[in-house]
Amino acid sequence: MNQQVNEAILLLEDGTIYRGVAAGKRGTTSGEICFNTGMTGYQEVFTDPSYFGQVLLTTNAHIGNYGVLNNDEESSNVQIRGLICKNFNKEYSRLMAEDNIQDYFEKNNIVAIHQIDTREIVRKVRDQGAMNVIISSEILDIETLKAELAKTPNMDGLELASKVSTKDPYSLGENNSGKKVAVLDFGTKKNILKCMVQRGCSLKVFPAKTSFADLKAYQPDGYFLSNGPGDPASMHYAVDTIKQILQEDKPVFGICLGHQLLALANDIPTYKMHHGHRGINHPVINLETGKCEITTQNHGFGVSPEALEANANRVEITHKNLNDGTIEGLRVKGKKAFSVQYHPEAAPGPHDSRYLFDTFVKDLG
Repeated sequence: MNQQVNEAILLLEDGTIYRGVAAGKRGTTSGEICFNTGMTGYQEVFTDPSYFGQVLLTTNAHIGNYGVLNNDEESSNVQIRGLICKNFNKEYSRLMAEDNIQDYFEKNNIVAIHQIDTREIVRKVRDQGAMNVIISSEILDIETLKAELAKTPNMDGLELASKVSTKDPYSLGENNSGKKVAVLDFGTKKNILKCMVQRGCSLKVFPAKTSFADLKAYQPDGYFLSNGPGDPASMHYAVDTIKQILQEDKPVFGICLGHQLLALANDIPTYKMHHGHRGINHPVINLETGKCEITTQNHGFGVSPEALEANANRVEITHKNLNDGTIEGLRVKGKKAFSVQYHPEAAPGPHDSRYLFDTFVKDLG
């Protein structure tokens, strides 16, 4: 195969052009670029619904070197729009792996580019902030790519949760005799649900736009607000539902997007971050215990610290990011309702934050 066939182009919104080698499916894709600093767990990242609509830039030098395995997936589909990496490795070392990354990407229709300076692009995103990009291994004309990139919607104001949510309700842990939890699925990860089932909970997972009446008809002991993609400020339907949930005064636990939506339901605004937090080594301090947790994170929006402090009589800050001081957790005063911005179901610490599930289950009574 000649270089022309192998060639792929990455075009950034600021006009920067990178020429590399095509990988995955031959084609064209675009979306908001975001970088993840994790050295492992690439398949979990690919299948995390919170990445829906985004082009992933990995800082680790090798992607695909331990293959892919069905049990490592966090949802039923690959969710990223495309991949940018330094080395896309078709050969893998893990004996139990079921496929190589090239075949996996082709089956899931994911366009990728490699053999470019990913460190340079990370520095650009850190300096200039999140921006849209386009990858193509079929269109090599720059002006045509610019025209296609201009059609890509901005993540700010984009509602995506309903696109990745389950279409029909389903149950997990129904054989458990424990408490019933109604899960609002905005793009939940499998391991989050697994953590609650392991603690004896019976779950019913509902589509993102489920009405409060339908949730209440399940007669749950508590509610879980899941992670997911897109701008929380665009999800008025979810904010209205959560306000009704809070009036019922039952336990509520939110993670990531669920954390942002819980804030919005308490009239605390969110904002688009400069380039977001994505990786498996983010230090967070629990303000109640004084202990630090090493956390996994994936979010491009945050909760306004100024608004939280102005509403300290109703909502209190429970966790903060030790790198930049952003809000990582909150609790609604007078209620058993709390949330965190990071992902306690992940295992970077390895289990520094699993106590949050224990707290929620205890709140259920």
